[in-house]
Amino acid sequence: MNRNWTRREAISATAALAALPGSALAGDKPSMRTSSIPSSGEPLPVIGLGTYSVFDVESTAAEIATRREIVELLTDSGGSLLDTSPMYNRSEKVIGDVIAPGTDRKKLFLATKVWTDGQAAGARQMRRSAELMQTEVIDLMQVHNLRDTALHMETIREWQDEGRIRYNGLTHYTAGAHAALLREMQQFKPEFIQINYSLGEREAEDRVLPMARDLGIAVLINRPFQAGRLFGAVSGKAIPSWAAPFAESWGQFFLKFIISHPAVSCVIPATSKTHHMIDNLGAGTGELPDNATRKRMAEFFADL
Repeated sequence: MNRNWTRREAISATAALAALPGSALAGDKPSMRTSSIPSSGEPLPVIGLGTYSVFDVESTAAEIATRREIVELLTDSGGSLLDTSPMYNRSEKVIGDVIAPGTDRKKLFLATKVWTDGQAAGARQMRRSAELMQTEVIDLMQVHNLRDTALHMETIREWQDEGRIRYNGLTHYTAGAHAALLREMQQFKPEFIQINYSLGEREAEDRVLPMARDLGIAVLINRPFQAGRLFGAVSGKAIPSWAAPFAESWGQFFLKFIISHPAVSCVIPATSKTHHMIDNLGAGTGELPDNATRKRMAEFFADL
């Protein structure tokens, strides 16, 4: 029977076929790009998963099954990084519930944050994060929104020496905080930073991304779709023909602009929808835009 498939159906069908044992698609599945964490050389897949809002759900069987499917799509495609925070309410517990039944912890790079005042409170919060996520080691502990950085970085580094944390970092999500972030990058020399950066928020290009490269700091990117505003800007518009060699969707267009920046290590779009996850993961493979194309992408978006 002939039918016209929607893009969502086509993506889902392709993913299902690729997952079949012995499938030609599975055999030809491209591996996800990785970047090297500057402080260690460890490879980090360029597409991760944010959990803000989308993992803040009740731990019912149905909700956990949906999030487990999302996480398995990530790891089956070569991704690993899950980013969360105590600020995200139930997200850390949901991650723990996803991991508990048998998800391979070794395939995951768990990143969370400390978001409180005082050293003792910070230590309690970090212990609780590990308990909720049901892990003995947290891969990346970040000081959330630069809150009480000096005290928390001291504890984080002590825990790194003890093997309880692997990497340290600093985060923020607004361009207005970039000046403070720059000061703390110089002062504390974190191994990671997490910042906002997209075609709609390019302020990090001015100083933050160059400094991260100069200091050897890995960079995680939040707000890659500017809280959905980028999709609103292109609603009803077709992807330009010159973008076809590297992007099959607007989501991939936006994500590939980000990961093609030489200072960016990984981007962490949040989703709880499988078809969005599959599309996001597609940005981790294939051709990337070069510098001239990146400029063209920025000009194209600015003219919308």
